[in-house]
Amino acid sequence: MTGASDEFGGDMRSVQIQGRVVVVAGLLAWLSPRQGRAEDSVAYKYEDYAESGGRISVQAQYGRVEKDLGPDLHFKLQGVIDAIAGATPNGEPPATPGGPVPLTELHDRRKAWSTELSRQFPRVNVTLGYANSRESDYVSDAWSVNTLTDFNQKNTTLLAGVAVTNDDVRVLYLFKDQKKRSLDLIAGVTQLLGPSTSVTCNLGYGRSTGFLGDPYRLIQKRTEVFPGLFLPVDYGESRPHERDKWTVQASVNHAVAAVHGAVEAGYRYYQDSFGSRAHTVEAAWFQQCGEHLVLSPSVRFYEQDAADFYLISLNGQGFTPAFKPNPAGPYYSSDYRLSALRSLTLGLKAVWTFNASWQFDAAIEKYEMRGTDGMTSQSAYPRATMKTVGLKFTW
Repeated sequence: MTGASDEFGGDMRSVQIQGRVVVVAGLLAWLSPRQGRAEDSVAYKYEDYAESGGRISVQAQYGRVEKDLGPDLHFKLQGVIDAIAGATPNGEPPATPGGPVPLTELHDRRKAWSTELSRQFPRVNVTLGYANSRESDYVSDAWSVNTLTDFNQKNTTLLAGVAVTNDDVRVLYLFKDQKKRSLDLIAGVTQLLGPSTSVTCNLGYGRSTGFLGDPYRLIQKRTEVFPGLFLPVDYGESRPHERDKWTVQASVNHAVAAVHGAVEAGYRYYQDSFGSRAHTVEAAWFQQCGEHLVLSPSVRFYEQDAADFYLISLNGQGFTPAFKPNPAGPYYSSDYRLSALRSLTLGLKAVWTFNASWQFDAAIEKYEMRGTDGMTSQSAYPRATMKTVGLKFTW
């Protein structure tokens, strides 16, 4: 089971086009008094993701529990169940140039959960995390350690983190599960520039090894099956068995007290050893409307280059592909998510705080992806609508 992700460096098996996830809590803190906010909470969220044209649809239900276990210890447990159905491009080229690409139906369910335990020491906060995700063809385990250190009278915060993942991928044509291992490192700093402004800069590095392909993506080549008889033949894609990635991310948060609002804006640069570079620019405005309501319109623009080995087919290539990936190469894939593309997401979120205990939120996002290489059929790229509603109880 695979699908689409607009971030080339993201998880290639996620079927959800990841729109911008706005971290509202920090900015709402500028818009509401600090005293009286509870630390213990339970929350539920429902999300509906639907691509146009009968493509992928996902219905997801999330649950989260947070609990203080004393003055310095905090526990978080969250889980998600996804129901996934619809059609996605299988990598074959359209019958006519620029026409509709062939689609493959898929159905799957994902069950995932994660837990975090945070301990506040005199000047350092340490968070230990574990996550597990299971699908019919994918099992993932992840461990993480993150630290936050403040100094300069708590006006400066340093972030350092490490995460390790251990995945098993079921690839039918290889007749056994394949391994994937990942290591991710992050370091960053957040600096308060005044009572209403902060800036953040993060640097990230990641390395993945093992099976990094998509077991369901095909690539086609017009092949001579008998002397003088050429037919289109499908092959499984072949990607490198290792990938390094680097990220730089900067953001600014600024509260505008005169209008009871706040702005969050950021930029992210991504580069990896597959040959892709990507840029993300995003911004959101948080507007206090009366005593209980906060409205937040947002925009996100994303653009990436193609991977070095992206092809729409193997026609004209001077080699005969194998029927299973070769770690030594050659490498090739017609997965449109590896092509040159750009996407735009427009969103609106509302958070209604009934009282000190109850909070309701709802959001809608419109997403559109377009290819920019001039050769991949535009029918490969999705348009989607994402709707979410949530309820949170704190005590």
